[in-house]
Amino acid sequence: MILATGATWGICAAATAAVIARPFRWPEAIWAVAGAALLLILGLIPATAALSAVAKGSDVYLFLIGMMLLSEVARAEGLFDWVAATAVIQARGSTTRLFALVYITGIVTTTFLSNDATAVVLTPAVYVAARKAKADPLPLLFACALIANAASFVLPISNPANLVLYGGRMPPLGAWFASFALPSLAAIAVTFLVLRWMERDRLAGTCISNVERTPLTTGGKAAFVGILATAAVLLVVSALDIELGLPTAIAGIVTTLVVCMIARSSPVPLLRDISWSVLPLVAGLFVLVEALDRTGVIGQVATALRATSTDPAYGAALSGTILAFASNLMNNLPAGLVASTAVSQAHPPQLVVDALLIGVDLGPNLSITGSLATILWLQAIRREGQDIGFWRFLKIGAVAMPLALLAALGTRIALG
Repeated sequence: MILATGATWGICAAATAAVIARPFRWPEAIWAVAGAALLLILGLIPATAALSAVAKGSDVYLFLIGMMLLSEVARAEGLFDWVAATAVIQARGSTTRLFALVYITGIVTTTFLSNDATAVVLTPAVYVAARKAKADPLPLLFACALIANAASFVLPISNPANLVLYGGRMPPLGAWFASFALPSLAAIAVTFLVLRWMERDRLAGTCISNVERTPLTTGGKAAFVGILATAAVLLVVSALDIELGLPTAIAGIVTTLVVCMIARSSPVPLLRDISWSVLPLVAGLFVLVEALDRTGVIGQVATALRATSTDPAYGAALSGTILAFASNLMNNLPAGLVASTAVSQAHPPQLVVDALLIGVDLGPNLSITGSLATILWLQAIRREGQDIGFWRFLKIGAVAMPLALLAALGTRIALG
């Protein structure tokens, strides 16, 4: 038993490390799936348990499919180019103003469409904007990545990890705002100030503002309407406590078909350009977490959470911080799943649960593999010929994440 537990931990750790390091420059999905397959081959997790773990991610898969379809159809119809040109014109030659516009747009996109949408939908538009303005793209791309996590607890729908952590126990919007409005504002403001300061040299100077903005085609307008409609649908289904995956997938499919009918084009090229590898990546991560669960780790986490009832403020600070850093070791989606299961067993104080949510949402700003949104962001910028390595991201995240986490947790604990 001890040997099997050690082997399970070793394989999960090795798979996670490979996802982070990407040996041979192979996609992250290969290493996650390889780790899951090795657990099956060695008999460390039964096939039925692995299939059950994969099935647990069905809502996430559907959500991602919908978002990726919306992104690809928007790209194909020139919506990204139009948004980019608009941002460059509004910046009026100021790189700093362009950076602020990107950050504000990221807040809105994350709040109403989720952090995954910011990674998938906004990032390509921002890269195009930087290219049009002849500005250094890195600060603008970092703004997309960091705001995708910093603003991901403004609303319950702002991050799929919120739904994973709270499960079917989502609080009403009034209670949500009472708990997270000020901590969200603190995280957003601190992240902006840190990134603005650390990238000040790259943001110095001016950029081009006199760019051509091609009018949106009918298909582009339809794609834009589809994105807005999806945001509205997500708000409604979230308020009704309905899982987001299927409505998002339906919205993406319907938008794609309508746009293709308007443009009289086949959807097949769109489907070919989507980064489908993210789906097996998520599935592999869920299997790794299921294997860890079978070693008894979640029971140990639940025991630790029960102890927080004696001092909720201290327990909130400690548990939120630990989960923030742990999210970078196993990705925040499975980390949220572990925390959610432990919470259902331990029933800790609400302050501790809120701190766990802040940690699982904000912690991934430390590294490039901390959240699914950041992995999607990486895939988006690689398609544009850019790449940001682990250490380059860590240089920013090691400053931005702890300070924002301190501000958000401190604010939530002060609210009581």
